[in-house]
Amino acid sequence: MRLRNVVRSTPLLEVSRDELGLEAGAPVVFKLEHLQHSGSFKARGATNFLATNEIGPGGVAAASGGNHGAAVAWAAKQRGLTPTIFVPTISNPSKVDRLRSYGADVRQVGSIYSESLEACLEHVERFEATNIHAYNHPSVMAGAATVTTEFVDQVERSSRELDTILYACGGGGLAGGAAIASYGDGSTKGPAIIACEGERTSAYASAVRAGHPVDVEVSGVTADALGATQIGELAWEALSRVDAAGLTVRDEVVLEARRWLWTTFRVLVEPAVATTVAVLRAGMYRPAKDEVVGVVLCGANTGFDDLE
Repeated sequence: MRLRNVVRSTPLLEVSRDELGLEAGAPVVFKLEHLQHSGSFKARGATNFLATNEIGPGGVAAASGGNHGAAVAWAAKQRGLTPTIFVPTISNPSKVDRLRSYGADVRQVGSIYSESLEACLEHVERFEATNIHAYNHPSVMAGAATVTTEFVDQVERSSRELDTILYACGGGGLAGGAAIASYGDGSTKGPAIIACEGERTSAYASAVRAGHPVDVEVSGVTADALGATQIGELAWEALSRVDAAGLTVRDEVVLEARRWLWTTFRVLVEPAVATTVAVLRAGMYRPAKDEVVGVVLCGANTGFDDLE
């Protein structure tokens, strides 16, 4: 309720299986969450955090690969705050530009997200600021969960029911939020969850193999958005409880899926987001004929330069 009239209710797009190169069956439903304020689903978590937590005398700070930082900057601007955002040097320039467009104090520190987070936490301690974690906080995950509840409600209004939803997964805020949204009351009636990652950004899949969160090295085309070196504790707990599947896909397949989205629908998303479509187009997940599959396209803070 607290997010209503603040964040956007993002639209849906039905795609035939034939277009995706799949065998005939129920259409696949895309949720165009990349049209959200700040260019990604992260606006939901940032807004919810600021609405439910006290802010320290040093203001607001966050570490991010770019999307979370943009969301915090956007949400903070609505409240007259100027956040300090720490991002790694690998962040896409379009993401850094968006951060600055919201008036954020941007600090590019470290080559990966974990190094930016370390710098952020030092700043928080020194200046008594409030850290808005990108994914491992209940308020942030609760905000992210609204993507799923909204998606499910929208599809139900068309007299169908989602059986499975594919999510891009880095630290796990979106997929973990989905697990909480669908199964938080102890039921087992929500859509099955598939967490999609790059082969070189496989925090969740690596945790599944090990049976617990483990550190992973991150690199490749999905690293600026899915660059968590370990799945978040809260996300791991939620995803484990529902036995969510974790699938990884090669960089070249991700980039092909991203180009396909642009060529076919003029939908421009980040490479990390295209992991979901890549999993389907590569046949890594083959839905049953009558299975209604949803795909969350969760971020669009990217440029055109690398589409060719």
